[in-house]
Amino acid sequence: MNQDYIIPNEWSIVEEGFDPKTVKSSESLFSIGNGAMGQRANFEEDYSGETFQGSYIAGVYYPDKTRVGWWKNGYPEYFAKVLNAPNWIGINVFVNQEKLDLNTCKEISNFRRELNMKEGWLSRSFKATLQNNIQINVVSKRFLSLQFDELGVINYSVTPINSDAEITLTSYLDGAITNEDTNWDDQFWNITDITQENHQSFIQATTMKTDFHTCTFMESRVFVDNQLVNLDCEEINSSASVSTSYTNQTKQGQTIAIHKFGGYVVDRNHDKFKLVEAAKNILKKGTDLGFEKLLELQKKSWTQIWDMADITIEGDVKAQQAIRFNIFQLNQTYLGTDASLNIGPKGFTGEKYGGSTYWDTEAYCIPFYMATKDQKVARTLLEYRYNHLEKAIENAEKLGFKNGAALYPMVTMNGEECHNEWEITFQEIHRNGAIAFAIYNYHRYTNDYSYIPEKGLEVLIAIARFWHQRATYSTDKGKYVILGVTGPNEYENNINNNWYTNYIAKWCIDYAVECLYKVADAYREDSIRILKKTKVTKAEIEKWKEVAENMFFPYSEEHKVFLQQDGFLDKDLVTVADLDQSQRPINQHWSWDRILRSPYIKQADTLQGFYFFEDHFSEEELERHYNFYEPFTVHESSLSPCVHSVQAAKLGKMDEAYTFYLRTSRLDLDDYNHEVHEGLHITSMAGTWMSIVEGFGGMRVKDNKLSFTPRIPKQWKGYSFKINFRNQVLKVNIHQNKTDFELDSGDELTILVNDKLVVVTPNDLVTV
Repeated sequence: MNQDYIIPNEWSIVEEGFDPKTVKSSESLFSIGNGAMGQRANFEEDYSGETFQGSYIAGVYYPDKTRVGWWKNGYPEYFAKVLNAPNWIGINVFVNQEKLDLNTCKEISNFRRELNMKEGWLSRSFKATLQNNIQINVVSKRFLSLQFDELGVINYSVTPINSDAEITLTSYLDGAITNEDTNWDDQFWNITDITQENHQSFIQATTMKTDFHTCTFMESRVFVDNQLVNLDCEEINSSASVSTSYTNQTKQGQTIAIHKFGGYVVDRNHDKFKLVEAAKNILKKGTDLGFEKLLELQKKSWTQIWDMADITIEGDVKAQQAIRFNIFQLNQTYLGTDASLNIGPKGFTGEKYGGSTYWDTEAYCIPFYMATKDQKVARTLLEYRYNHLEKAIENAEKLGFKNGAALYPMVTMNGEECHNEWEITFQEIHRNGAIAFAIYNYHRYTNDYSYIPEKGLEVLIAIARFWHQRATYSTDKGKYVILGVTGPNEYENNINNNWYTNYIAKWCIDYAVECLYKVADAYREDSIRILKKTKVTKAEIEKWKEVAENMFFPYSEEHKVFLQQDGFLDKDLVTVADLDQSQRPINQHWSWDRILRSPYIKQADTLQGFYFFEDHFSEEELERHYNFYEPFTVHESSLSPCVHSVQAAKLGKMDEAYTFYLRTSRLDLDDYNHEVHEGLHITSMAGTWMSIVEGFGGMRVKDNKLSFTPRIPKQWKGYSFKINFRNQVLKVNIHQNKTDFELDSGDELTILVNDKLVVVTPNDLVTV
């Protein structure tokens, strides 16, 4: 059973009625972030029920020592963890000395929570009867500023309903925070100093081992019936926390509110000895503007993001809510302003996967950021990997590779591998291919080749060297094989000749050789520099080419399909349709032994290759492979439905495409995988965008032109999106019987629509 308590709304995520069983799910779904920090939607006031407290600072992590049953050569020594940071949102509420706690209240009514995606804020309101029978009305609104990304703001108000009451609001910072997913219960933070002055409080703390210096800060202002009041305050601090309490004799119907300004400053951006000074500067900016003016700036910032990134859907509120939720969370997680940051699969919404970078960024996120932002943002994501090239070479050396071969990590914070399951760390090597593909995809889309001679070619050479060394010549087959791998389908480990891995290995070598020749021809100085640095020789290139030209691809003559790997047809080929539904998801019901022997596919594997290299195959070949593999696919990875939605749409299977779209877009809202309490699936949200733009819209780059084959689900009246293609913004509006194209400005743009040339001129509507 999927959850269904989120109320459909085009621009907001809305929950009505308080249910302790959904608190942790809602903490994930209503999370907020601004690219530099983020937090789960924990209550400001104390809550003694089940909760998952989480506040995170981008780029701040801890190397948690690996916990494995027994050590294997080449294992990383640690798993990097995004750190649960000191909590700054806390506001305890006492009414006649009785503490407000929704877990112990006599009665709670009118509970409503809203995440307003259009304007970028989170609000909550409710009426509570405390154990002392006093009824209060509580309203809170908070946001993390996009304008000042070290600052968050809360407006929290309490109104006694049935009598006068003494109300105490205690605003606090708490540094005694631990991670839910710690391996050894290590202490992650060392608090170095706690100070208070003039209603301002500061906790300075460093991370153990990684030595990040941070300062968590707050300042509070109190209002009675919207008038600023100067109440006496009581300041208390302990070894790990600091608080400021304000008490007011509040009349029945009168409202007392606290405006709290808080956040983090970090030595990634400031002098580590001047963090309190930096915090005071950001507090001054915040308090000078005040809550309402900061909220206006927040609305403007989000208006600018939505102007480019919004997708509208007519006639299907759940589909509309879902795509906006996905786009909103992607923008809360990453805005492309810092080249040392990347996109974690959970963003700032939880701790699973360590908050690290996976191949998801290159395979799924870069297309979204290329089309909805300035192309510099995508280039910044590519540079992140270039900056980690030396570490990728070190990672490969630890596994016995030589001569500058690079294996990019499966999971990383700083370029070092920090994933420690052998079947992933050593075997899921196809990730190297996604990193090379992203360089190709960036050039194909932006037409900016300059990245390749400047930085990208060095990455491609190191990846080609890896594939050359990882392949083995089989005298039995007279071909090169790649043994002992895990493909994108993680429900099969240690298999031989995964078709997708072999195919992308061959492609990587071919592409590296093509780029070497092109750079030598057109970028002479860069070529000389790169050849000198990498020491690539013609003889070495010939050896690469031999591997690429003689790569083995398992194939079934009977089914006329490439086989996912050697021996796939030896499995008991029972389709998902014939699987007992009580056994789903199989990863929660079956032993790994049973899963590994089954034919079930976690996510697109062979079809991932057909997605990346669609133009290498005919539509008939795609259909054959789709019809063969999709019936065995359980879609138990968040990255699965989006690829299948794109391919189903291309094949005209619109009902399937629509079902997959809902599955990817509402994965978290409807909690398909029963794990949303752990955090959201941020990187797969970029796949949701692909489902509409590349799937239904059929957007591709063909013959160096933007191309569309528009389709529309029967459930929709129309949908629209914008594409920033080579610094020209094209609006596409698709209806059941026509498609409109509109260009914002610049030169005319020639596009392909259903393989026919169409010229779009600025401010001139073209209807096809």
